[in-house]
Amino acid sequence: MTGLALTTTLGIGGAPAIGAVDGTLTAADDRRGKPDRASTDNKDHEGKAKKDKRRSTPVPCSADALIAAITLANARGGAVLDLAKDCTYLLTAAQNGAGLPAITSPVTLNGKNTTITRAAAAPLFRIITVDIGGNLTLNHLKVTGGQTTPADPGGGGILVNTGGTATINHNTITGNIAIFGGGISNNGTTTVKHSTISHNTATLSAGGGIQSTGLLKVTHSQVDANNSRTSGGGIAVVGGTFGIAHSTITANQSAQDGGGLVASPGAGTVTDTRIMQNTARFGGGAFFGVGGGPFTLRNVTVAGNAATDGGGGGLGVNPNTPLVIEDSTIKNNTAIFGGGGILQQGNTVLRRTEVTGNQAGSEGGGIDNDAAGTLTLFSTKVVKNTAVTDGGGIFNVVGGTVELNTATGTTVAKNRPNNCVNVTGCPG
Repeated sequence: MTGLALTTTLGIGGAPAIGAVDGTLTAADDRRGKPDRASTDNKDHEGKAKKDKRRSTPVPCSADALIAAITLANARGGAVLDLAKDCTYLLTAAQNGAGLPAITSPVTLNGKNTTITRAAAAPLFRIITVDIGGNLTLNHLKVTGGQTTPADPGGGGILVNTGGTATINHNTITGNIAIFGGGISNNGTTTVKHSTISHNTATLSAGGGIQSTGLLKVTHSQVDANNSRTSGGGIAVVGGTFGIAHSTITANQSAQDGGGLVASPGAGTVTDTRIMQNTARFGGGAFFGVGGGPFTLRNVTVAGNAATDGGGGGLGVNPNTPLVIEDSTIKNNTAIFGGGGILQQGNTVLRRTEVTGNQAGSEGGGIDNDAAGTLTLFSTKVVKNTAVTDGGGIFNVVGGTVELNTATGTTVAKNRPNNCVNVTGCPG
């Protein structure tokens, strides 16, 4: 079987890892574009939205005016800045690697159809850096055109350094380029809400859309059509903790692992999310690697993804990696080799999940369980999957462990050319 080893480039540029972080991240509202009901952020004790009591300051449609306003805000301990409506702030020079002064205090930038971008003829630099002590909130802005250099490689659009915090709310982060973290590189704490992260590129390493070593939360957002030279075309978690909820991760590409999402190491949960039409060599939809976990997918659709030169069309799981999949659907994914739906070398548990319509170019149309793998199914259906050689439903390599738990309602049926190979209690 072709292995699933991650490329060493996931160590991305020496980006600092953050310490252990509580990984319980949830979103309470499954309606896109609606606020999380359970969230108390910016609400009083009656649940009403609180207004920022700081007086806002209008910023004319001038890059120099915006730079001056942020400089003054940092000096005065923070500010709320209302950027000009329908304005493009065109940045022409770098401020320590970024087009704007580094954020070192609580700063809110409010826009109305407002864009912040690097001028096409300007030297290469990212748009925004958030340093230690900085707390940046972006509302209704477009951040585009940032591009980093090898000397300062991470975060083409936004870089959040260790000790910094960013909240990306109703924004579009698009068309940015970096060595890693094309759209956003997060080493601190970053929350992305009701936003679109699209068409960003990581040119030499991981995280076309977002790269994170810190604490990352993505809710009610779209991570679409990003590209990575190595791993995590959409999102690359390379340490720390993540939570993704009520979002879409679609049409991203990676040259190596995890077209939509890669997590190695790190720990986190994906809930109420669609991972669709992503491509990579291994783990077309998502890839969970060595040294990471636990990982949980709950009420997730993994569909139409492709492993173009390896296994795990929908999902790839490396050895010693714990993954739980609950109340989910894994369908219509394809792999050039084994594991059209899942290529499994770790410790994966499926509960109340359907694996259907997946195709493998060799064995394991639905699931390919490696000799190092332990696969446990409860109340799960593996149906109508296809393998070219063997194990249309489940192919278990000798030495691997598969427990169907048929008493719970697990069904393996209508797979081609057969249902199972080396799986106790499964019809052939």
